[in-house]
Amino acid sequence: MSQGPHPLNPPLPTNLYFEVTNRCNLPCQHCVRTFNLHEEERDPLPEELRRAAGGLPELRRMVLHGIGEPLLNKNLPEMIRFAKARGVWVLFNSNGTLLNRSWQDALIDCGLDELRISLDAATPETFEKIRGAPSFGKIIANLRQFVARKAERGVSHPRLSLWFVAMESNIHELPALVDLAADIGIPEVYFQRLVYNGLGVAQKTQSLHGQAEGTVRGIIEQAVAHAEARGVRFGASGATTPLESLRLADDPRPWSRCRRPWTSSYVTAHGKVLPCCIAPFAHQDFQGMVLGDLKEHSLDEIWNGETYQHFRERLQGDDPHPCCRTCGVGWSL
Repeated sequence: MSQGPHPLNPPLPTNLYFEVTNRCNLPCQHCVRTFNLHEEERDPLPEELRRAAGGLPELRRMVLHGIGEPLLNKNLPEMIRFAKARGVWVLFNSNGTLLNRSWQDALIDCGLDELRISLDAATPETFEKIRGAPSFGKIIANLRQFVARKAERGVSHPRLSLWFVAMESNIHELPALVDLAADIGIPEVYFQRLVYNGLGVAQKTQSLHGQAEGTVRGIIEQAVAHAEARGVRFGASGATTPLESLRLADDPRPWSRCRRPWTSSYVTAHGKVLPCCIAPFAHQDFQGMVLGDLKEHSLDEIWNGETYQHFRERLQGDDPHPCCRTCGVGWSL
């Protein structure tokens, strides 16, 4: 195999994405899980996380989420404690519906570093259309209580942020979401691009990719102004700005810029190793994107194995795996 611009056999990953459950309590209309769950529902046990991470000595970050709601796994605090004992930064995404007083104290006690709340609306009506349930008010109440509870206990962790999947149908609520974050006491809001795959509302017509001017630009600039006025950090996934994340790249091979298969690995609730957390959303051939199985090999063996090497080689050429080709067009890196 040609080595290309990046090694096919890189150092072991520094980021581990581990799906602590693939169960969920919301039928989100832009989530692949709602329409095409690739594996049976399951909560992995803490020892499975320990085995997955055991051969990765250079881990700096563990992301304990995937397709599912992490707070459904009662063993989550034990998993977080294990990760913190490894000295790594630990975070996960949640829809916030289960974030009651008991979970608030548990997450503080186990040392969680960061909690990202997915909230794609600033009104109950838009939230229900996208997330499929009338849970907006409950989530906001939980967040207000958590901010107050952190203050009561005199702690700064976990760091709280709101994450907004931007679409044609909800972009108009972005400035109001920034204001809502400020009112609750959440200091960060992040803008995410839609992964569109033809399921539910995840349609190309809902994508804002390439709309960095006109009405969308005006709304984003308004949100920026609100954030500056209210002292809220406003960014975008991928360590960029919301407007930059929407610009069309002058690149016939956008997938070739992705570095995830060189730095990160993703493990499903059944121990299947995938190239990244976007892959199941970007393409529906689940078995075709599996790079290994932790029931058969350790994660370090899989990382250095022929299947992973071949995947990396394809990513640097003109014929990447279909999940990467779709990601580069339908999500844009």
